[in-house]
Amino acid sequence: MNEGTEEDKDIVKVTPEKLSAEEVSQMVVSPCCGAVSLFIGTTRNNFEGKNVLRLEYEAYVPMAEIEIKKICAEIRQKWPSVKHTAVYHRLGLVPVTEASVILAVSSPHRGESLEAVKYSINALKARVPIWKKEIYGEEEYSWKENKECFWVKQDKGSSLKNRQESSTDFSEK
Repeated sequence: MNEGTEEDKDIVKVTPEKLSAEEVSQMVVSPCCGAVSLFIGTTRNNFEGKNVLRLEYEAYVPMAEIEIKKICAEIRQKWPSVKHTAVYHRLGLVPVTEASVILAVSSPHRGESLEAVKYSINALKARVPIWKKEIYGEEEYSWKENKECFWVKQDKGSSLKNRQESSTDFSEK
């Protein structure tokens, strides 16, 4: 077998460029793999009865890329047979029907790649500092909170005063 001749790859790209599912899926193809699993997140034209015109994404790119690479490393820990991963996320304006995020994973068998893709999109939404703004008809908009984010899972009843009291004051140092 030639399994060891090709080095594993983790490809991460956070970009304002339009994303291509074909390009991303080809990045993870390997002769030793029988599965390439792909997730494509696209802009839909509605949310909770509102007409969505487009999405706008912002990110702290250096931190986003570091966090995505950590997710790729976690995938390799959980599914050692995974060969290649690719995570592309778009920034800026994303019109309806266009891709905001594309994830691809290759592995010898489908089970590992399917599970790894599901894990990666859930981890990305929970941890990566990328923010989404939905633009509705009449140019009304709403910044969207990822319900999966770890920092959102605080006790909703705690007051700002309690949060301020528990935070460290660095001005005294």
